[in-house]
Amino acid sequence: MTLMTTRDVAGLRVHRKSVIADGVVTLELVAADGGRLKDWTPGSHIDLVLPTGVTRQYSLCGDRWDPHRYRLGVLREPAGRGGSAYVHDELDVGDRVGVGGPRNNFPLVPSPEYLFVAGGIGITPLLPMVRQAELLGARWRLLYGGRHRRSMAFLPELEPYGDRVLVRPQDEHGLLDLGAFLGDPRLGVKIYACGPAPLLDAIERVCATWPPHAVRTERFVGDGSATPVRTTPFEVELARSGVSVTVPAGTSVLDAVAGVGVEVLSSCRQGTCGTCETTVLAGLPEHRDAILEDHERAADDCMFVCVSRSLSARLVLDL
Repeated sequence: MTLMTTRDVAGLRVHRKSVIADGVVTLELVAADGGRLKDWTPGSHIDLVLPTGVTRQYSLCGDRWDPHRYRLGVLREPAGRGGSAYVHDELDVGDRVGVGGPRNNFPLVPSPEYLFVAGGIGITPLLPMVRQAELLGARWRLLYGGRHRRSMAFLPELEPYGDRVLVRPQDEHGLLDLGAFLGDPRLGVKIYACGPAPLLDAIERVCATWPPHAVRTERFVGDGSATPVRTTPFEVELARSGVSVTVPAGTSVLDAVAGVGVEVLSSCRQGTCGTCETTVLAGLPEHRDAILEDHERAADDCMFVCVSRSLSARLVLDL
């Protein structure tokens, strides 16, 4: 079970802040004493704890071999909950922030060939993957779309890769031609995609006939907004605590267990960060996160209690 505690939150300092595209800034974070930061792998993200107490998750997009610096790309979200606006408007060089992690729910697995698809700020977790694939000598290509060229971050960093990177702003090329880029289903290829939900839904449709586990996506939000399969209350037994609680419609498992005095650390409350992962001992969870792959969901041995619910009348959790 993956849980974040206060001991996992480091106090870092904003070393550099730069505007790199319309609505996108990068932050470079360093330890206050200049010390070494925790290692990370391509696909990792951190929990950024802002001075306001708000916590948001951002992918690491810098040099994983630089032990003293984390880099994040932050898109201003006009319809967001205030975290990105604070980063853009208030956070400044020299300010202190808390950082939890890194954690990796989107790991790059070994493969002789990769196809990367990025939509907008979804380029951030894919940048380190491109560098890793290049380092390993794997074949790879990247399809990168956005509303317009000036809103697409990190283009100068991608230029040295030449025609292996296809930059396709929507105002110049229309919607991404996923079928042409991905080609026919074949073995020995891993597809990694990150971006807005319509793009990832389209990739999953196009790749429906690809070999199992060929496609891995990272979503900005989970499935928590959809209507649950089970709309009636269910019971959750907390095995280690020796208590049970009824979870009514409209209440998350996370909030229900907190109501009986059992605290589960959480961060995003959207099923995207992995902080509240909890082991399932019995029952059938309804997975509503954006983290688990299909075979992991089929195992039904864990769930993210901030958004996931129950298909059965009773769940037993290792809490």
